[in-house]
Amino acid sequence: MKRITIISLLIIAIIATFAISNIVQAKQTTILPEETEGQLVQLKKDQTKQIEDYKVKYGSDAYGITAYVLNIIRIYSIPLCFLGIAIGAIHQYVIGIRKLDTLEKGMALMVTFVTVLIVCQILPLAFAVFVKFGRG
Repeated sequence: MKRITIISLLIIAIIATFAISNIVQAKQTTILPEETEGQLVQLKKDQTKQIEDYKVKYGSDAYGITAYVLNIIRIYSIPLCFLGIAIGAIHQYVIGIRKLDTLEKGMALMVTFVTVLIVCQILPLAFAVFVKFGRG
C-alpha cells in the first residue's frame, strides 16, 4: 500500500512539473501587463520627484534623502506601532490573566512600541528644525 501511494505521488509530481513548466514557458513572453508596467513607471517617477523636491527644499542631496527616508519612516511607523501596541495589550490583558510573566511581557511591549512611535513621529520634526535653523 505504501509503495502504491509513493509511486502515485511521484507520478503526480512529475505531471505537475511538466504542466507548470509549460505554463511558465507560455507566460515568459509577457512578464508584466502593460497597465502594470505603466503604474510601476508612474510610481517611480512620483518617488523620484518627491526626492528631488526634498533635495531642493533642504539644499543638499544628503539632507534631502535623509528627510525623505525620515518621512517614509514616519508614515509607516504608525500602523506598525499600533499593531505592536495591540499585541502588547493582548499579552497583558488577555493572556496575562493566567500567566504573570506574560503580563509583564505585554506591558514591556506596549511601552516599547509607544516609545518607538513617539520617536518616529518626532525625529523628522527635529531633523527639519536642526537643518533649517542649526546649519546657520
